[in-house]
Amino acid sequence: MPEHPADRTTAAATSVRSQDRPTPTEPPLAPALEPALEPAREPAIWSADFRRYFTARSAGLLSWAMLPVAVSAGLLSGGYGLDTAGYAMAFLVGPFAGLVLFGGVLADRFTARRMMIAADLANLGAHVLLAVLFIHGIDHLWQLYALLTVAGTANAMFQPGASSTVPLVARDVQGANGVLRTSEALTGLGGPALAGALVGLGATGWVMAVSAVAYGTSAFCLFTLRLGPVPAPPADQGLWRNLVVGWQEFRARSWLWGVIVIWMVFAVLSWGPQLSVAAGVIVPEHGATAFGLLNCALGAGTVAGGLLAIRYKPARPLAAGAVATLTYPLYPLGIVLGWPVWLLAAAQVAVGAGIGVWGVMWATSVQTQVPGEVLNRVHAYEVAGSVGMYPVGSALAGPAVTAFGTDRVLLVGIAVALLTSTALLAARPVRTLPRAQPRP
Repeated sequence: MPEHPADRTTAAATSVRSQDRPTPTEPPLAPALEPALEPAREPAIWSADFRRYFTARSAGLLSWAMLPVAVSAGLLSGGYGLDTAGYAMAFLVGPFAGLVLFGGVLADRFTARRMMIAADLANLGAHVLLAVLFIHGIDHLWQLYALLTVAGTANAMFQPGASSTVPLVARDVQGANGVLRTSEALTGLGGPALAGALVGLGATGWVMAVSAVAYGTSAFCLFTLRLGPVPAPPADQGLWRNLVVGWQEFRARSWLWGVIVIWMVFAVLSWGPQLSVAAGVIVPEHGATAFGLLNCALGAGTVAGGLLAIRYKPARPLAAGAVATLTYPLYPLGIVLGWPVWLLAAAQVAVGAGIGVWGVMWATSVQTQVPGEVLNRVHAYEVAGSVGMYPVGSALAGPAVTAFGTDRVLLVGIAVALLTSTALLAARPVRTLPRAQPRP
């Protein structure tokens, strides 16, 4: 068994920073009066604070989902080439991948809520300027690249706090993650569609305006949160010391770094290459519309998985999530076997459901097993490790297909996906990690 975070919490000297008002402690009641006078408890999921946080998170996710489509399609429709669109995405994603670790440190030092509000306000300003840029025309590409860098940096500052805030706004952390995962899937479906429709009407600038309003809404909702005491690192620790402590806390949990190591291999050899390789088969044979519908089916499955995970609460969440990932090979297997589009869509629904269940189980485990005073930093290391290898796998897809052929690349991805599920179940710290007790 890995070391339980509670053992580390009791041994560590931590400070607490209050963001708004601490929750008062109720005096004990006499047993005879308890049934009549027991105060009403807040809903396990849909408390007032969670409703505000849900609105904020959904607005931000919608904007983030729209931005890549709007920028890429807007540049191409404006006469720019694929290289310009590629550089634009690099300026957007690069700062996120490179700075998310520092976002975790700053979120722990200054509280996640403050960092998230600051990030939303930075995104609001960047998107207002992007709207002006696209409406009046791009005179200099460096202006676009600079604004996209601001947006990527802001999201790197926002992301770590997005995880640590969930336990503060909902008693049912897994149920809350299920709701948020469902919202993420729905905005992932609706955001690109809305952006594509507006760009098709020649209104790329208005996509940015909608995004700016969404970020303003998110900042306002986060500002109105009323959180209790928030754990924070000792005030005398420097930035680099905070970063080192975060790494030590990440490394001390074998179930945590074990999953990330397994996921890094999966990202390079299976997850990363699959989208572009699948597009290279589906689009020529069935058309771009069919490929889009298949990705919609994946989103629909993710919604179903998130809804299922709201109620399904196994004693060993990571083991249950690993079993759910066994659906992942169905889609690439169907491509290799030449399944019709309707059967590939059914496979994508199953894949999405498995991914949705795993995502909720994983997020809940991290949020409930890691002490609050280091959670932002640990989450930042987790994001950097799990997401950072995806671009590597995506970049290798083309050369791999050229060298080995499409079917072989997909078959390797299938084998690696099965080995990933097997490795997660075989690793004792991952398989036996228990469900954390609900926080009072």
